[in-house]
Amino acid sequence: MNWQNCSMLDFIATHATDLLSFLLSAAAIFVYQLYLHWRTRRNPASSAQDVMLVAREAWVTSVMRERRDILAVQTLRNSTMAASFMASTAVLLIIGVLTLSAQGDKLSGIWHSLNFLGHVSAEMWLFKLLMVLFDLLLVFFAFSMSVRLFHHIGYAINVPLDRQLERTQIRHVVAQMNRAGIFYRIGMRAYYFTVPLLFWLFGPLFLIGATVLLIFFLYHLDRAPQSDADLMG
Repeated sequence: MNWQNCSMLDFIATHATDLLSFLLSAAAIFVYQLYLHWRTRRNPASSAQDVMLVAREAWVTSVMRERRDILAVQTLRNSTMAASFMASTAVLLIIGVLTLSAQGDKLSGIWHSLNFLGHVSAEMWLFKLLMVLFDLLLVFFAFSMSVRLFHHIGYAINVPLDRQLERTQIRHVVAQMNRAGIFYRIGMRAYYFTVPLLFWLFGPLFLIGATVLLIFFLYHLDRAPQSDADLMG
């Protein structure tokens, strides 16, 4: 037990720069998500996600009340295909990561040729690949849940409305649509975070730089589109 503790402490001390850069990167993403949540609560119209929540509710209400069954089937099919493609891509990337993990002793030195701060070792290489693997597993799970919810919505949205239960039926489908959208967004966010993790394979400086660029990209991506009047005013 003491030997295991010493080995763990030695690993942390040897790779302190890499581990600290990873913690800073994860903390930066977490702080940005807190800021996004705060900004959305303060001004819902400023968030692209909040705008999509309103759009989904309006779409479901229109489809169910006007019996636009063909439109519903086509739209849900497109959403399901997109989520299925993302989940399948995650599986292929997981296989690729597992393949790289079997060649850590051969590739770690090559990938760290531009590493100016971190310590080069096969153990750290495997740890980095493990973080990428966990991230891709989260991608697969999120998109799989999104596909599952879209599948259930396909049945619920075509059920004839009852006059007494109309509002309840619509609210149920809207809630399922928003849950599917949330899982889809989680999957995309996890996909985005694979970029800094992959740059981490080259060194901690690349991880920090890629994280800063990712947050800059997300800041503009999460802003709701502004009208011409807003831009001029």
